[in-house]
Amino acid sequence: MNPEKTERVPRLTSVQLLAEEIPKPSYDRNSLKVGIVHFGIGAFHRAHQAVYLEEILGHDPSDWMICGVSLLHSTTRDQMSPQNSLYTVAERSERGDSLKVIGSVKEVLFAPKEQLEVLKRLADFQTKLVTLTISEKGYCHDPSSGKLLKKHPDILHDLANYQFPMSAIGYLVAGLDLRYKAGLPPYTVLSCDNLPENGKMLKNLVLEFSKIVNPELNQWIADKGCFPSSMVDRIVPAVTENDKLSITEQLKCRDEAAVICEPFRQWVIENKFACGLPDFQSVGVQLTDDIRPYEEMKLRLLNGTHSTIAYLGFLAGYEYVSDAMLDSTFLKFIREMMDEEISPTLKTHPSIDLAEYKVALLDRFKNPGLRHRTWQIAMDGSQKIPQRLLNTVREQILHKRPFSKISLALAAWMRFILGVDEFGKAIEICDPMSERFNKIAFETGLLVSKKIVFENSESYTRAILDITEIFGEDLSRNSIFCTQIQKTFTRLLENKSSHSIDKLVKRVE
Repeated sequence: MNPEKTERVPRLTSVQLLAEEIPKPSYDRNSLKVGIVHFGIGAFHRAHQAVYLEEILGHDPSDWMICGVSLLHSTTRDQMSPQNSLYTVAERSERGDSLKVIGSVKEVLFAPKEQLEVLKRLADFQTKLVTLTISEKGYCHDPSSGKLLKKHPDILHDLANYQFPMSAIGYLVAGLDLRYKAGLPPYTVLSCDNLPENGKMLKNLVLEFSKIVNPELNQWIADKGCFPSSMVDRIVPAVTENDKLSITEQLKCRDEAAVICEPFRQWVIENKFACGLPDFQSVGVQLTDDIRPYEEMKLRLLNGTHSTIAYLGFLAGYEYVSDAMLDSTFLKFIREMMDEEISPTLKTHPSIDLAEYKVALLDRFKNPGLRHRTWQIAMDGSQKIPQRLLNTVREQILHKRPFSKISLALAAWMRFILGVDEFGKAIEICDPMSERFNKIAFETGLLVSKKIVFENSESYTRAILDITEIFGEDLSRNSIFCTQIQKTFTRLLENKSSHSIDKLVKRVE
C-alpha cells in the first residue's frame, strides 16, 4: 500500500471497523475494570503478557483489564489512546502474518504527566497485580550486586520525594505506602524482565528503598508483600514502517500501535500471589514452585546466544539474526556454544527437554520473517551481559571447564562498544555506560581519531574488565578470566569476527 494512501484509511478505534475474519475482542471491554497496572508498556508486553490476558478475558470476562504506564516517553500512550487502547499483534512466520486485535489494555498513562492518575490506580482496591517490563536498566540497580543505585538521579529524587516518584521502584513503594495507610492488602508485584530471580531481586530493591523512607512500611512489605519471579519468552522485533503498511493493508484500518512477534511464546511464574490472580493456567501459563531452572535455561541459552549473535553478527556485517543463522559456520558456532559451554551449567526441571529446547531455539533464530536487527539486541549490553553471559562463565571457571566461545562473545561486545565497526563505519551505542566506554577507549589510546591502535588493546581490555558494576569484584580480579578475555580480544582485533568464529569452530572439530 502506498504510504500516502494510509492517511485516508480509518484509524483503528473500534472493533466494528474490522472485517469479520480478523480475530478481535468478543467481550464487553467497557464493562470490565482494571485489575493490573503494568509499567513499561512497550512492544514486548503488548506481544506477550497482554496477549495472554486477552485470551483469558475471551473465555472469562472479568476485572483483569490492564492499565499500561509509560515512565519515560509518551509515544505508546500517543499511539494507543486515540485507538481506545486497541492494537494489533502480528505473529510472523515463513508463511506470513497471522493478525489478532487485542483489547485487554483498558488505558495507557504517561507517568510524568499523569502521576496522580498512576498513583490512584496503584492505590485502588481493584488493583491486585502490578507487572513490569522496564528493561534491565529500569530497575536502577547494580547488575553485578543487585543493590539499589542510591546515587541514580531518579532514585535520589524519589528518596527525597517518595510520594511523588519518577522511577519504577519509587512508584511501587509510593503505591504500597498508599495501600498501607488505607488498610488495604498489598498488590502482587511481578517482574517480567530478563533478570535472574527477578522477583527476589525486585523485592530486595523495594525493601532497600522503603527502609530509608518509612521503616514501618518496610516491615509491612517484608511481612506481607509478594514478589514472585517469572520467566518470559517471545522474540519481538522492532516494527518498521513497511510492517505498518502491511498490517494496514490486511486490517483495512491504520494501527499506529501494532507489534510484530514470532509464533512461539512461554510464560512461567512462581506460584506466590498476595490477593488473587487471573486464570493463567487456562491459557498455558506455567505456575511453579521453582522458577530457577526455567529462568537459567532462558537467560543463558536464548538471551546469552542472542547477545552473542548480536555482537558477533553485527561486526560481521549481518543486519538481522536470521541472516547470521544462514551462515553455516556461525550456526555451528552457536550450536557448539550451547552444547559445550552453556548446557553444562544448567540444572533442568524434569518437564524440560533441553535437547528439544535448543533445536527449537535455533529454528526460532532462523525465522526470516522476524527481521530482528542485531543492533537492536546489542543495546544496553552493560546491563544485559552480567546475567546473560557472565554467570555462565562463573560456572565454567568453577568447574574448570572451557569458555572460549563465550570469551569471543564478550570480546565482540568490547569491540562493539568502541563505536566503530570492522569496516570503519560509526556505530550508534545505546547504553547507560556509553560515555564511560568512550572515555576508556580514548584514555587508553585504543581509539585515536576513530582508528584502532592495536598496540593498546591490553590497557583497554584491563580498563573495561575493571568495571565492577558489570564484572563484579570476582571476575575483575580473576586471572584466568582476565587473561583469556585479553587474548581473545587481541585475536579478534587482528583477525576480525568472521575469521575468529571460523577459527574457533574448526578448533573443536
